[in-house]
Amino acid sequence: MTQSAAKKRKDLTPDAERAWRNFSKTVFAPGALDAKTKQLIAVAVAHVTQCPYCIKSHAPAARHAGATEAELMEAIWVAAEMRAGGAVAHSHLAFAAYDVDGKPE
Repeated sequence: MTQSAAKKRKDLTPDAERAWRNFSKTVFAPGALDAKTKQLIAVAVAHVTQCPYCIKSHAPAARHAGATEAELMEAIWVAAEMRAGGAVAHSHLAFAAYDVDGKPE
């Protein structure tokens, strides 16, 4: 996002922007999950949601939190499998639609 877009967002909705920044800091703070794990999750989710801004932001954050390139790639593979798994898991819907009343049309 351009600097002007960030400024515009802040100028138009300063309370929401402040709340968003605080929420983000809180979510990514170490807790039950360490910062590295949270950043690897963020990279994986960024790939599933196909958000280039998130990828560009969270990949270096993962590196700074101690993630290796191998860990980064494994997180991306997990995301890819989960995304593809949704298609396979929902195949029963296609079979049910194809096989109306238990009999192929």
